[in-house]
Amino acid sequence: MSVLSHAPSTGSPGTSPQDEPPPAHPWRNSLGSLRRANPLGAVGGLLWLVIVLVPVYWVLVTSLRTREGFFDANPLSVPSHPTLDNYRQVLDNGFTHYLLNSTLVTVGATLLTVVVSFLAAYAIVRGTSRALRWAFSVFLLGLAIPLQATIIPVYYLIAKAQMYDTLGAIVLPSAAFAIPLTVIILVNFLRDIPDELYESMRADGAGHWRMLWSLALPLSRPALITVVIYDALNVWNGFLFPLILTQSPDKRTLPLFVWSFQGEFTINVPAILAAVVLSTLPILVLYVLGRRQLIGGLTAGFGK
Repeated sequence: MSVLSHAPSTGSPGTSPQDEPPPAHPWRNSLGSLRRANPLGAVGGLLWLVIVLVPVYWVLVTSLRTREGFFDANPLSVPSHPTLDNYRQVLDNGFTHYLLNSTLVTVGATLLTVVVSFLAAYAIVRGTSRALRWAFSVFLLGLAIPLQATIIPVYYLIAKAQMYDTLGAIVLPSAAFAIPLTVIILVNFLRDIPDELYESMRADGAGHWRMLWSLALPLSRPALITVVIYDALNVWNGFLFPLILTQSPDKRTLPLFVWSFQGEFTINVPAILAAVVLSTLPILVLYVLGRRQLIGGLTAGFGK
């Protein structure tokens, strides 16, 4: 008689489904990871969120009050009779004209910055000349030069070029100061493209221009979205260049409009805050639409 060894196996008659441990749910794993997370970091993040959101909430709520209600009501309470008169007052003071100026300056400076920076970044990554390495060092040096230290030379150059008091006088220096950081971000992205892809296209007879537009440009889309949003935010909020390089009221951008509006309506705080809300709304929408690409691109660009 042969002796058969009975090894335990999954699904054998002697094993009941009740004896098997229940599968772990994904949400339980998430809770476990949260428990292992740093509680001090979570508390600090919540406090920072409150610090950021409370002023934003106050600006929105106050912009819906009347001038008299601003001094009488609780600053954080919702107005019992909200009004849009403050927004009408802002629109009646030429807001749309300054909005158009800011849009033209932002689009022009951002487009110029991205085009020049992308071409420079590709040349630095794919070029073999030693001069290109020195050029990249020059771009790094540009980050160490503060804008305020160059305002007098910039003013002199703009005046000599007979561009003073034009929108182009704002576009050119804004793009020039945005190029160094933009080049650094794009260089870090282009370096991640495998050399095998370039060699494959080169074997097919492709030159640098074809590899630039057919390979580097499509693969750099996250980086391009990142720098477009970041540069647009900086140009839109720019104050010093419009203040120094323009003089006529019809050449002002939104930051200068809010500044002059504040001087005209000093005691009408709700109207001033309504101007702040309207001036930040367009660029805020752009940030919300591309925030994931911006955060992910900056993280990948500086984390290498």
